Amino acid sequence: MSLYIGREASKLWKRICAETTTEINLLADNWKYILGGLIFQYIHGLAARGVHYLHRPGPILQDVGFFLLPELGQDKAYISETLFTTVFLSFVVWTFHPFILKSKKIYTVLVWCRVLAFLVASQFLRIITFYSTQLPGPNYHCREGSKLARLPHPQSLFEVLLMNFPRGITHGCGDLIFSSHMIFTLVFVLTYQKCGTKRCIKQLGWLIAVVLSFLIIASRKHYTVDVVVAWYTVNLVVFFLDKKLPELPDRTGGASLLLPLSNKDKDSKTREENHKLLNGNSVDPADWRQRTQVNGKILDDANLVHADATSMNGA
Repeated sequence: MSLYIGREASKLWKRICAETTTEINLLADNWKYILGGLIFQYIHGLAARGVHYLHRPGPILQDVGFFLLPELGQDKAYISETLFTTVFLSFVVWTFHPFILKSKKIYTVLVWCRVLAFLVASQFLRIITFYSTQLPGPNYHCREGSKLARLPHPQSLFEVLLMNFPRGITHGCGDLIFSSHMIFTLVFVLTYQKCGTKRCIKQLGWLIAVVLSFLIIASRKHYTVDVVVAWYTVNLVVFFLDKKLPELPDRTGGASLLLPLSNKDKDSKTREENHKLLNGNSVDPADWRQRTQVNGKILDDANLVHADATSMNGA
């Protein structure tokens, strides 16, 4: 038994080392995208903190979701946060599964480049939206009478940059349209829909996204419009960006490493193909078909039969 455990531990360690080497090479080529995406997360938090200074509490707006869904109450607000945290941590763990499991389909770095691109585009639209119109927050700490509903003017720039972390993040007001929780949830679900392999988990992901939407409204953390706008905006952002971004290499079946070509590699490959064309060689090695010259024209096998038939009819 101990021998088996030692052998499996050795295989796992080799797998982790090999995967780490691969991911480091990918990170060396894509670190700018990862860093840019992480920096924008801070910018998004800073923007949400800034709009809190503009927030003015008022009567809660009429909302169909508030009429249909019973209010959970302040003591049960943790339910939606617990579900969202579970989704967030589960997705993060899944993206690192290639380091552990033998069966794998994704590269961790490339998936996070894609995820951060979706997040940045959605959050950029969100910042524009909640700065365009500030609504009175429906959450308990954003209502009239709460000490957190209005923020006093900052005493220094340093105070703004620190954002009163972490309380300033969890108790913000004014950044309503559209829901940041739903941005992360939908991006994660859509990414697993494309890159994941378990059909039951894909279906469970969509079910959780729907349940979380109802819980957010029932907890009075957002208006219904905030959730609805998030559903179609994030889906559209992912749909259009996914067409622009390069396809992710598929590692299913133990395929060898297939990485996107850099611009230098692409230019080199283009020059090589042009060189082959100038020399009369086929670019595609699989296209080395036998060609025959008829009446001064070079024909391949597909056109040779047609040429012979024409010659016979003219004889």
